[in-house]
Amino acid sequence: MPDMSASVSLAMTHLVPLAKEVDENKVTPGVLGFIVFAVMALAVWGLMRSMSKHMGKVDFKEAPDAKASGEGGPGAGKASGRVKPQRG
Repeated sequence: MPDMSASVSLAMTHLVPLAKEVDENKVTPGVLGFIVFAVMALAVWGLMRSMSKHMGKVDFKEAPDAKASGEGGPGAGKASGRVKPQRG
């Protein structure tokens, strides 16, 4: 695979003159700003698609309650299973 830094450097040498042709007194994001925004948008889209795929693999079912099934596992009689809020 060719060196990526060389191709990025070559692309930048072609894009910088495009940015210099714009009036120096006018503040605009220009072509370079659009390209950066588009790359970031594609990266976010790809990350969200990947996250959605991974979240689809997650099993949200809870384990059966030990008290309800009648099993006396470790600590079955010690905890009530309820969480009380702390004060202070």
